[in-house]
Amino acid sequence: MEAKTVDKSELVVPEGSIWGKLHLIGLALAVIGLGAWYAGFGDDPARGYYSYHFGFITTLSLALGCMAFVLIQYLVRAGWSMGIRRIAENGMMTLPVFALLFIPVVLGAHDLFHWTHVESHDKFLKAKAPYLNEGFFYVRAIAYFVLWSLLAAVYYRRSVAQDAGDKKELTKLLVVLSPAGIAIYALSQSFAAFDWLMSLQPHWYSTIFGVYFFAGSMLFTFSFMALVLMGLQRAGALTNVVTTEHYHDIGKFMFGFTVFWAYIGFSQFMLIWYANIPEEVEFYYHRLAHGWEFISWAMPITHFFVPFLFLLSRHVKRNRLGLAVGAVWIIVMHIVDIYWLVLPNFAAHGLKFGEHAPHMHVNMGDFAALIGVFGVFLTVFGFLLNKNLLAASGDPRFEESLGHENY
Repeated sequence: MEAKTVDKSELVVPEGSIWGKLHLIGLALAVIGLGAWYAGFGDDPARGYYSYHFGFITTLSLALGCMAFVLIQYLVRAGWSMGIRRIAENGMMTLPVFALLFIPVVLGAHDLFHWTHVESHDKFLKAKAPYLNEGFFYVRAIAYFVLWSLLAAVYYRRSVAQDAGDKKELTKLLVVLSPAGIAIYALSQSFAAFDWLMSLQPHWYSTIFGVYFFAGSMLFTFSFMALVLMGLQRAGALTNVVTTEHYHDIGKFMFGFTVFWAYIGFSQFMLIWYANIPEEVEFYYHRLAHGWEFISWAMPITHFFVPFLFLLSRHVKRNRLGLAVGAVWIIVMHIVDIYWLVLPNFAAHGLKFGEHAPHMHVNMGDFAALIGVFGVFLTVFGFLLNKNLLAASGDPRFEESLGHENY
């Protein structure tokens, strides 16, 4: 096969395109979104913290999914993804900023996490106190952000360093480090999901919850990458770098993780329903009444069957418009999924088993917080997008990516 060549002009954000101003657009969204969230914060601070936590977790899932993608590419020594990997690398480099975005979560901890002011007669929370206590909670949070920031910096800086020339030894080093990186990521991401999502309803527990959160994160990541790549190509970048073959593979991952998400979600529900232990059933009990049941029963259809049947076709995965529609749908469903995980816990604190949480009430602050936190993500992502090349062209496997084909 004849080697393909790529003009360097394809590897930078085109001048005058909207992508060159993405960091400014993100900054505007951050100011408007967080400003609107804060403006309504005084009406009900506890509800405001839940809105923010929803936005924080949703956006964090994208950054973590980007890191997982990068680590997996090195672990399996993938060649097909060199033309698209830089998008995920830019996404994972936003993780250090989430340490600052975590400050409102710390300030609202007593409103978010019932176990921070546990009553002495609650035997279940007393038993979990060695793990669920504020001191250890904050130590773990610091550890998560330090580990994520270090991993992101190590992989990003060495990947970018290859842009200046052929440095095969850097790729070899990152491949060697990837098994340890995957292990660190898997453990820290799972325990962060336990701490920041599962402990919102502290009596409940699920050992598979970290995997559930991971599956949703990867769906968000592949969908986001597909949309960004399409947008950059419409602007004139990556024209000969990213082909239908790459979109086909992204679509296959979207399809695969849709099945994986459904498998993990059903496994969790089936085991809890079958065991019928009050502390476990409580999670679904609050989500099957007062409006939340509509989301609960709709999710298997909208988050699984619709994208499953839509992405089943090879034609759809190789059609950019079709893949874009699927990506937008999956992102919306992921946002609904995180909302379903976070918001039913509001006002459910202190309820006894058999008592339902109040009716579902969608707050405009929920959207404002999501837009604001995502705006911060886009600010950093857009800055990095314009600072370095759009593809890992210095990686020795870049030529393999240019000639990638599906059979």
